Amino acid sequence: MNAQTPSSSSSPLAPSSLLSSSSVQSLPVISVSLLSTNPTAVPLSQIAATEASSPTPTLASTPPAGATPSSIPGAPGLPSLSSIIPANYPKLDVVPPTDSAEVQQWIAEVQSTGIQIPNISPTQPGGCPNNTQAAADTSRCWWTCGGCVRTTDIADCPTQNTWGLTYDDGPAYYTPNLLNYLDQNNLKSTFFVIGSRAVSFPAILQSEYLGAHQLSVHTWSHSAPLTTLTNEQVIAELGWTKKVMKAVTGVTPNTMRPPFGDIDDRVRAISLAMGLTPIMWTRISATQTFDTGDYNIHGGSITSEGVMQNWYWIMGNASKLSTGFIVLEHDLFQQSVEIATGYILPDALARTPKLTLQPVITCLGMTLADAYIETNDNKTNPPPATLGPTGTSSGRPSSTGTNGNTGQSGALSLHSLPDAVVLGLLSLIAGSAVLL
Repeated sequence: MNAQTPSSSSSPLAPSSLLSSSSVQSLPVISVSLLSTNPTAVPLSQIAATEASSPTPTLASTPPAGATPSSIPGAPGLPSLSSIIPANYPKLDVVPPTDSAEVQQWIAEVQSTGIQIPNISPTQPGGCPNNTQAAADTSRCWWTCGGCVRTTDIADCPTQNTWGLTYDDGPAYYTPNLLNYLDQNNLKSTFFVIGSRAVSFPAILQSEYLGAHQLSVHTWSHSAPLTTLTNEQVIAELGWTKKVMKAVTGVTPNTMRPPFGDIDDRVRAISLAMGLTPIMWTRISATQTFDTGDYNIHGGSITSEGVMQNWYWIMGNASKLSTGFIVLEHDLFQQSVEIATGYILPDALARTPKLTLQPVITCLGMTLADAYIETNDNKTNPPPATLGPTGTSSGRPSSTGTNGNTGQSGALSLHSLPDAVVLGLLSLIAGSAVLL
């Protein structure tokens, strides 16, 4: 959720990255010409922090207990929503305590994997400016400060003109509007789910799952960057989210996205030990990522026009990539849903050459069954692996890298490997656990 303020100093417009969410957009607005918009869209000028709340939509239907997704053969039936009792879960929207029996069990399970968690101290709140020593330490591979990735990180789709469509921080009040638009246009997405929101909106989460969208973990509270937390707190954030998502849907995701994209080798190792492969979003340099900034309309630190400038910049750079891409967007607020359904998605669908919009798991060449521990056909532990080479330049794999099987960033390029090797690595990523 890094606000990106458009700059008029270059073309296409290049947003600055990793700004504080309290940063206020003050640069002049430059008009952007869209190929298409939704005829029922809220006028762009009205999508603002001061916008009055519209009536909250309801789901067209509520899935019955026992229903199964047609997109995942052999999946377990949906649990009854009556089994979701908020009192059985930690306080919403705060880091869970680490002394519960559940968290203690998850800690023991992480230790039993044999994965070595790097002895890296938590960062201090305040990001890169308040952690200059950590930011300069390239060995910790801190994505926030410089864009470092490991080969276990997913940051792009392999195929050119493919967009791994993702939405963070839901489910929420206006998510049904987004689901309706996606259904009307036969589009599927990856939803990065906050555990606290799953407790509050379990029926919407079930609808996402039955609607053939991919579900992924986005922590319990989203209240702090993961690198600022202790090992035990990271385990609690991920563990409770896995637990409630399985309680609601019957399946457990095997991927995650760190809030704010904040991940280093310590958080990576914990995530992988818990069977969760990190999914980031596309980064083309140490300071530029494919973040629309849509989250910050609600808080007033960017205008909807500024978000569309960011979108224009993203499309301008996506067309130059030899791979596909992943964009950061959100379904938490009314404004982010309105700008997605009214402007960003219609424009994307009208683009030439045609963009293929897919969940991340699909753009990787896998099925939705591969996205969950219970339905993934890799039922045994994969062979040992390491975090792999580090990328600090573009932060993304490249199919035209100059260093053998590494892209310009130094990250392993799946796209330049033989098909059999690629399939093996993708199976490893989709597995229920990854050993370091």
